[in-house]
Amino acid sequence: MPTFYKILTLTLLLCSSFIITPANAINPEFEARRTAYIDHALNNVNSDALSIQAARGIPVNQSELSTILANVSSRSTADFDIIKLIRILMFSHGEYDSQILPVLAPLPFWLEANEDNREYWSENHMIMWMASDWLLHEKYGKVVDSTLDKRLRHYLKLKIQYGFYEFNSTTYAPYCLTGLLNLADFSQDAEIKSLATQASQKLLKDELLLLTNNKGVLFPTAGRNYPGKYESAYGQNHNSLVYLLTGLGEVENGTSHSGAFLATTTVPVDDVISSWQPKLDTVYTQGHTLQDGINNINNTMSTKDKVIFQWSSGAYFHPDVAQSTFQLLKDLNLWGHFEFADFRQFSFLPSNLASGVAEIASPISKSSGIYNPTIAVFKNKSVTLSSLQDFWKGKVGYQQFPVVVNAGTSAVFTLSGKPDVDWDNRPAHNANSHLPYVKQKSNVALVMYRPEKGLALFGYKDAKLSVALHWQDDKFDEIRESGNWLLGREGEGYVAVRRHSTGYINGVRADDNPDGQTWVFMVGNSDMYGSFDNFEQKILEAQYQEKWYFDLPTFSWVYYAKIVVDGKTIEYAWNGDVLSGPTRTTGIRNSTSDTKELTVYPNPAQDNITIDFSSMIFKSANLKVENILGQEVYSENMERVLARDKMLNTSNWPEGMYLISVECEQQFYTQKVLIKR
Repeated sequence: MPTFYKILTLTLLLCSSFIITPANAINPEFEARRTAYIDHALNNVNSDALSIQAARGIPVNQSELSTILANVSSRSTADFDIIKLIRILMFSHGEYDSQILPVLAPLPFWLEANEDNREYWSENHMIMWMASDWLLHEKYGKVVDSTLDKRLRHYLKLKIQYGFYEFNSTTYAPYCLTGLLNLADFSQDAEIKSLATQASQKLLKDELLLLTNNKGVLFPTAGRNYPGKYESAYGQNHNSLVYLLTGLGEVENGTSHSGAFLATTTVPVDDVISSWQPKLDTVYTQGHTLQDGINNINNTMSTKDKVIFQWSSGAYFHPDVAQSTFQLLKDLNLWGHFEFADFRQFSFLPSNLASGVAEIASPISKSSGIYNPTIAVFKNKSVTLSSLQDFWKGKVGYQQFPVVVNAGTSAVFTLSGKPDVDWDNRPAHNANSHLPYVKQKSNVALVMYRPEKGLALFGYKDAKLSVALHWQDDKFDEIRESGNWLLGREGEGYVAVRRHSTGYINGVRADDNPDGQTWVFMVGNSDMYGSFDNFEQKILEAQYQEKWYFDLPTFSWVYYAKIVVDGKTIEYAWNGDVLSGPTRTTGIRNSTSDTKELTVYPNPAQDNITIDFSSMIFKSANLKVENILGQEVYSENMERVLARDKMLNTSNWPEGMYLISVECEQQFYTQKVLIKR
């Protein structure tokens, strides 16, 4: 080969390399994985690989390109494809302008009147539409609306400062990333380029790698997700990102939408890669309150943009925003949009009534909000436990996943709603009929379900209030059961679930108690407990209490649960109202499956009862007696039990059911006794 052609070839290779490799990238393992990923993509071209072809200066596959172009105008999520077309345009030198630009030209890139199909407002859609519009404006002089510049910069600063509303979403975070990377790689505006770079790095660190285990699996608690995202550990959009950055998980042979973008970006990722840690135990709050968004953060936006930013955090019909939402639907005549069609019947109402209606409908109107969550995360190598702390408890759930265990390569979680062995049959926008109260301490979580009584007015009753457990038997090397506890081992990782009952509904482990039910999750591994036997022993030593009582000072029914396990105590007293108590015929409902029964006689009794303390001799004990309303009628703290039997005079007790409970050295003893004369 003549020297001239050698030099030319070398120059072209260097230029090509520069296009897809940041000058300051220093991680050789990442570069090796990136090169292998690109090579495989070029040898196995699909629609997601077109941007890689363009980055390499290789003619893009015309069949795949034509298919994308044919569907863009009609697809409701057209931005998923447009973002790829923009990347092709940016990498190429006009080769595809004549094919792509005429297709994009007639499309609106922001919400307009009479829109009935496309979505512009959720967090991932917002950035893909805005990034595409901005880059077309910069490169081709596309005319854009007057608010684009302001709202784009606002969006990027918002994500950097507060994080992402669609937190931990393995569905939508990769799409958010594509919009950010396009701006970071191609924007001519220095500030936007810098902001997009920071936001994309934050997303990769906080939304992707933070909860990824040492097997490269990400099954997180999330603000927006779908059951299908928890069925398979690998082969999904986000897995390519994890593998490229860390090398964890299975080698990703198929090119994914987001993987193609990361493989061809100039954004430095060394700090992102070094952020991954195999162990973590933390609780953090991200985002901001809805009120801050309304009164401060988004207050400078135009009326339309302010509402759209509210919608991006899930605030659609919350009473504080219902009027502005209703007014925008009227102003833009969006009643025909498939997302708002159900509200067309209310279109005649004045907008100033919307807040009042939304307040009446508060069991369903408030909990779509995914702003300001408090998230607990425990990770130790292959096991993770993550949850949302006290997040819209009792109200209808949308796409939130309130508590999830990552047990190696399987996901374990509960969802409320009618059980179905095919989890993908659950409504896409209504993953939970009602959200639980969750409290997590390190590797243990208490999960309590108590649906608001008002949910019945909106069709949430009977089977729809059941709670089902997602548990894949075939993923575990070993499964054990002890009472209500279900334990699993995958490799060196362990998980335990205390079910509310041991029953099945429609082939799924589930419980249909409509009043309330409590579940417990615990994870561990060989580093923490040694053998699986030792982990099981900790479970067998656990003490659990659950009861209902009526609290006179607050005049409300209280649902109470407590777990004591491995030195951790988690308890919660869930106040309701005078109507939101247990089934009236049962009065006091107390679970004793993990407690020991007291011997109390006679039962029924009249004027006296005798309690057997023989198992507690010479120990300290706390005795308490409550009536059917949860009122304490007798209590005694015994520093040292000296007598086998203790007699109580019940002659002044009204007839009815009483609960006798004794706590002795973290052991719980209970018995119900009937006073009848």
